[in-house]
Amino acid sequence: MSQIAINTSQNVNINFNIASVGDRMIAFILDLLIKVAYGVVVMYLFFNVFDLGYILNGLDQWSIMAIYIILLFPTFIYPVVLESIMEGQTPGKKVMKIRVVKIDGYQAGFGDYLIRWVFRIIDTSFAGVVGLISMIVSKNNQRLGDIASGTAVISLKNDINISHTILENIHQDYIPTFPQVIALTDNDMRIIKDNYTKALKIDDRQIISKLSEKIKSILKLEVDPRKMTERQFIGIIIKDYNYYTGKDN
Repeated sequence: MSQIAINTSQNVNINFNIASVGDRMIAFILDLLIKVAYGVVVMYLFFNVFDLGYILNGLDQWSIMAIYIILLFPTFIYPVVLESIMEGQTPGKKVMKIRVVKIDGYQAGFGDYLIRWVFRIIDTSFAGVVGLISMIVSKNNQRLGDIASGTAVISLKNDINISHTILENIHQDYIPTFPQVIALTDNDMRIIKDNYTKALKIDDRQIISKLSEKIKSILKLEVDPRKMTERQFIGIIIKDYNYYTGKDN
């Protein structure tokens, strides 16, 4: 599986596996099935359950088309809305464990997803042949929308070996929680782990609390204490850093 190296503004080099063309096509088909199912349900409700077909009587072709567009509008904005809400994923991408990311290392935003969505019109031209050819010939399996928005689709199926981690053992199927950890350096993480380990040995809750708040402040994170304790938070931060760097010590 080919990889893409993303160099962040913090000079942290992160290697990701590029999502295969096959995985992307399957994700596209799954999302398409969801949109088709939505369309079938909406039309059934409109014509059969609520019996609103009479509204179309006497209308011209353009008015009828406008009503259909309104009814099916969610299927048109499906990709850009869900990728924005699900941080680069749609239900199809989530099932296939792939995600849209920015090549420059920053978090992709609504504008990036919007550009990808606009170029989808070209990428899906000729039954999707344009986008397929673009993914096959481009270096990072990018369709035109990816190239225009500076994004790529990566695989979350991690192949990292436990022996490659420098601070904490992580399982091969580990899924990270906080991508913001790439803003930290190796030295930052060693300080965090050293202090955390010492605090655990003597059960110093004050140090753990201060360390947790410092990390949240640096990374600009908001964590619900009802869902994650301070100890769990710091432990995840350490593992996430290993996941994204995967450097030998």
